[in-house]
Amino acid sequence: MADDEVLIRVEGLYRYYDNHCAVDNVSFELRKGEILGFLGPNGAGKSTTMQILTGNLAPSQGRVEIAGYDILDQPRAAKAALGYLPEKPPVYPDLTVDEFLHYCARLNRVPRGDIPGARDNAKARCGLSDVGRRLIGNLSKGYQQRVGIAQAIIHNPHVVILDEPTVGLDPIQIREIRTLITELGRNHSVILSTHILPEVQSTCDRVQIIHRGRLVFADSLSGLTERMRSESLLVRLSAPPQDAVLAAIPGVGGVEHRADGSLRLMHAAADDPAAEVARQAVHNGWGLSELTPERKSLEQIFVELTASDEPAPSGGDAQEAAA
Repeated sequence: MADDEVLIRVEGLYRYYDNHCAVDNVSFELRKGEILGFLGPNGAGKSTTMQILTGNLAPSQGRVEIAGYDILDQPRAAKAALGYLPEKPPVYPDLTVDEFLHYCARLNRVPRGDIPGARDNAKARCGLSDVGRRLIGNLSKGYQQRVGIAQAIIHNPHVVILDEPTVGLDPIQIREIRTLITELGRNHSVILSTHILPEVQSTCDRVQIIHRGRLVFADSLSGLTERMRSESLLVRLSAPPQDAVLAAIPGVGGVEHRADGSLRLMHAAADDPAAEVARQAVHNGWGLSELTPERKSLEQIFVELTASDEPAPSGGDAQEAAA
């Protein structure tokens, strides 16, 4: 399999509930080895899209291919190439880890002779090798999440879809699951649906944000980083000049006074006056003690893109809107 092979292809996806359009012309691709962070506020259409991708809900219009198989025309082959962890792991508390994974291997049509090896491999990848004989109901929530991921990958699918895999976990468990997701991304295409924004920045290669059923942002993590670039500088001067002097520095578009005594110098994203500000501060004896570029957080970008009541751009226009 080529590393650049497209494993998920979504084209013109719509889903209506009576007159309400929950998913509106969603299209994207995901290649082998990519981890896609899929974000959206409650009611944005994220869960509906996930249900369509996993074959649990039929689209009103459009098509979904998993590893080259149309999920409506070839559902068995498409689902065989797919592993899915719902928000609530579908585990049986009265079974041991080994019993449950054996059962999941059978459900996924793993050949009988290959089941022990597939089970042991999934346990090893998910850090479960020492708890195979323990009842799932006696495991911590973090370990139950690991069991849920193990059942999703036991048949070595091309695509793994994880829905809120770290909800309710403690910080140590979250770190462990993030490490596991990163490892999965080396051999699978992974879609990570989450409300935890730092999780996207720490694990994902690409980011998509859905709002009112439409993709309003679709870009690589580097593109997101570019969008987060500073458009202002925080400056602290012991002997500041008049605002007009600062505003006259090339690239500075405005000066704001902050409550803590520092200044915010506004500038266009393409212009960074930091070097010139520092040079003039030293040359003129302004007593420069701080010069910090302000950066937008992912949370700020998320709120900006999803707080508007205006309809979002659809389909391919989403990428233009995100640029």
